[in-house]
Amino acid sequence: MSEQSSPLDLAEGDPFGPHNLPYGVFSTPDHPEDRRIGVRIGNHVLDAGAAAHALGSPYEQLLAQPDLTALLAAGRTAWRDVRRALTAWVTVPAHRSAIEPLLRPIESVTLHLPYKVADYVDFYASEHHATNVGKIFRPNGDALTPNWKHLPIGYHGRSGTVVVSGTDVVRPSGQRKTPADAAPVFGPSLKLDIEAEVGFVVGVGSERGRPVPLGDFRDHVFGLSLLNDWSARDIQAWEYVPLGPFLGKSFATSVSAWVTPLEALEAARIASPARDFPLLPYLEDAGDKEESCGLDLRISVAINGQLVAEPPFATMYWTAAQMLAHMTVNGASLRTGDLYGSGTVSGVEPGQRGSLLELTWNGRDPLDLPDGKRAFLEDGDTVTMTAWAPGPDGTRVGLGEVTGRIVPSA
Repeated sequence: MSEQSSPLDLAEGDPFGPHNLPYGVFSTPDHPEDRRIGVRIGNHVLDAGAAAHALGSPYEQLLAQPDLTALLAAGRTAWRDVRRALTAWVTVPAHRSAIEPLLRPIESVTLHLPYKVADYVDFYASEHHATNVGKIFRPNGDALTPNWKHLPIGYHGRSGTVVVSGTDVVRPSGQRKTPADAAPVFGPSLKLDIEAEVGFVVGVGSERGRPVPLGDFRDHVFGLSLLNDWSARDIQAWEYVPLGPFLGKSFATSVSAWVTPLEALEAARIASPARDFPLLPYLEDAGDKEESCGLDLRISVAINGQLVAEPPFATMYWTAAQMLAHMTVNGASLRTGDLYGSGTVSGVEPGQRGSLLELTWNGRDPLDLPDGKRAFLEDGDTVTMTAWAPGPDGTRVGLGEVTGRIVPSA
């Protein structure tokens, strides 16, 4: 392969350049059962295990695996060292002859869920989203519940229904009851919705009974992925009092095939927002950039190719570090492969709302799409989320995409 045609010669500003290098898992048509760790560079995937072998790297044992579990569990020092090695492999000219044959076009491979999801937790960390939901369902009361600004609210979801981007989503069925119904009915959800979120992937676990403090966030969390926590609003509305989300949320959660390491997002780090109430010590970050781990991520949501929202993650009230600290403050342990979602990301502007519930105000104001109006999702609709973050020296860090198509209820 000549240098002129090399996949390593990327266009200036490519969001998947050497400054990014997200991890995934792929297979090829000739060996569909052979799953391998891949690292994205431009529009190609590098077979990371094969590269480590070809260059005699000590990291072959971590990278020649069928998923990311071993790498996630290896810890922060290993994450840093492996990333430095990968950066050298795709940038040092002397490595090109070994690396280029191990690059495959993305369209020629199949991408898989990149790690074994252990536990799944979903939060409710956007003040703008929570306020909108409160106004919709409690128009004559307080938009936020009394606890909202004192702790990151969350619930435990179902790890077994976390699926990789591109997996079809079957419309869920369950009980529904509107105020006008005399009794509940059973059937497919009529208010199927999206939730544009960011998911955080835990690498190193923790001991049960020992909370994880704010300052240890980066020792435990490996990276992040885009996440769509599909929601059946009508099923959820009937079931969630008094114990919260259940069948209306547990049928599918889609995640990107790529996990972006936290180290790739240094330029996107921001301080946490000003707080309206003093926080208890285990959540207090005092606006400190190092402790807060706030992130400037720019999300776009499209339905059938039509852009409908651009939620900004920078506006989140609770940070990923605070979510982790609260999730473990009671002594709950972490496991390698734990995934926790931010909850719907919404900004202050109408075009920044990360759910159809908000965008259509619970169906009152349907969206005008080229193929018709939408209050909620219809069978055949495809939802695609993409995102990027500021990178070093004015670059962008691409966060991949998460997509799913709605198919009729079984």
